[in-house]
Amino acid sequence: MMASEREVINEAYAGDIIGVFDPGIFSIGDTICERGKKICFEGIPTFAPEHFAMVEQVDSMKRKQFSKGMNQIAQEGAIQIFFEPNSGLERVIVGVVGVLQFEVLEYRLKNEYGCDLRRSTLPYQQIRWIANEGLDPKALKLSHDTKWVQDFRGNNLLIFTSEWSIRWVLEDNPGLELLEFNKGSQGDNE
Repeated sequence: MMASEREVINEAYAGDIIGVFDPGIFSIGDTICERGKKICFEGIPTFAPEHFAMVEQVDSMKRKQFSKGMNQIAQEGAIQIFFEPNSGLERVIVGVVGVLQFEVLEYRLKNEYGCDLRRSTLPYQQIRWIANEGLDPKALKLSHDTKWVQDFRGNNLLIFTSEWSIRWVLEDNPGLELLEFNKGSQGDNE
């Protein structure tokens, strides 16, 4: 669909294809409806990533393109982005369900955003949310094969190399509650 022409409409019906101006507040899966109506759909399923890689831009002058491309591709659901707390946006941890998604990421960043990247495979295979409110993740005793990361919303998560690592961290941190990665939705779709 080419957007060479624009026409303002006041009504749309099921099956209509329309374009909506986005000032940066919409995400894939959002529902747009009449003001005052509360409509909620079950969210778009997301699956726990099983493969992780450290991804960074090759050319530091392409920081804007790298950031824009990574965020756009993540919003589409092709990848999930995690950050090491207190680190810059030049390096991010990307989580995917299948390794082919890494190749898709590289291809799209190069061809759609003009940005080459460097990818280093990480040994992690499991991810869990930290459920404890107000817990300082810096105070946790973590095994050498566990890493504390945050998602783009600032949620604290731990990534592990194995189920054994998860059990070790839980045993060494009494009271720590970990939740399985969200298998239902990406958020509220109201």
